[in-house]
Amino acid sequence: MNLPNKLTVLRVLLIPFFVVFMLTDLGGDAGKWIAVAIFIVASLTDMLDGKIARKYNLVTNFGKFMDPLADKLLVCSAMICLIEKGKLASWIVIIIVAREFIISGFRLVASDNGIVIAASYWGKFKTTFQMLMIIVLIIDLGGIFDTIGIILTWIALALTIISLVDYVAKNKKVLTEGGM
Repeated sequence: MNLPNKLTVLRVLLIPFFVVFMLTDLGGDAGKWIAVAIFIVASLTDMLDGKIARKYNLVTNFGKFMDPLADKLLVCSAMICLIEKGKLASWIVIIIVAREFIISGFRLVASDNGIVIAASYWGKFKTTFQMLMIIVLIIDLGGIFDTIGIILTWIALALTIISLVDYVAKNKKVLTEGGM
């Protein structure tokens, strides 16, 4: 397993630790800070694994499949925790998670036809803004940060919808013809 794929696996392995610190009192007053630190480290592995894979020609089908899945697991876990904490509306998370299921379905159908659908730029922007939104909502510093959190939430939601439309438009042949 190459380094980018190891970073992707690390991101998945960090998720339970993140959730524990988000939803329990294990870290006491520092719990949210530990959770946000874990989330930031996990998020940085997303940026790092892709850069390393492209720079050193280490792109693999495993990475093309697992990297977006790891992102979905991390982001969806965080958003579900934010619902529990009263920081994010459930309807927003439902839209975002529904998009992830739809894209995963596309990827499964494509995979059955020997096609790997890599992440698009819209999807990468969406993930970046979702991660920024999550960080701001976890930190919860109040004041201007509440406004920044709201703005990031709306941008992330808009990018979620835009990236869904982009994926469907670019990959509709996967469903209609069983290939691209």
